[in-house]
Amino acid sequence: MKKYPELSDDELILQICKIKNTAMFGILYDRYEHLVYNKCYGFVHSVDEAKDLTQDVFIHVFIKLATFKGNSKFSTWLYSVTYNFCVNYLNRDKERNISAQSNQVEEEYTLSVEVSDHTLYQMRVDKLAKALKVISPEDKMILQLKYQDDVSIKELQDVLDLSESAVKMRLLRAKTKIATVYDKLEL
Repeated sequence: MKKYPELSDDELILQICKIKNTAMFGILYDRYEHLVYNKCYGFVHSVDEAKDLTQDVFIHVFIKLATFKGNSKFSTWLYSVTYNFCVNYLNRDKERNISAQSNQVEEEYTLSVEVSDHTLYQMRVDKLAKALKVISPEDKMILQLKYQDDVSIKELQDVLDLSESAVKMRLLRAKTKIATVYDKLEL
């Protein structure tokens, strides 16, 4: 079993899919549990709930692992699966505060106002963190994938199963929303 940690993610996935070896899946779990937990915690802000969601995400990943195409890095795919899982979880639970906050965001924004990447990078971190809690989980996901995790447009296309223009439009809308919310927040 000591030779398995030397395997790349892609090699592990091939072996896991081939023989459904849960011990080998445990290696992937150990590699990425912290990443998944942190993303789940960012959505629910509860240690116990984040732990439960992490377990649920990995069960889902084990079941869906054969659908991983390898067009992007496994970590990017896992990140996307985690976000989608958390978004679906929050959407099912309408009483959650984050959903209520998301509904308070004004939808009156103008796409004609171009928000540059430089503008996003100049935002104060504490105020930006508050703004990220207010926008929809979908917008938060695409912004964090692009700017926090440095996922390319091509990888976003693969992970989100969208065309290049659709990815760019979602990014533009998300940047416009975060800039609008950011400008209205007071610290």
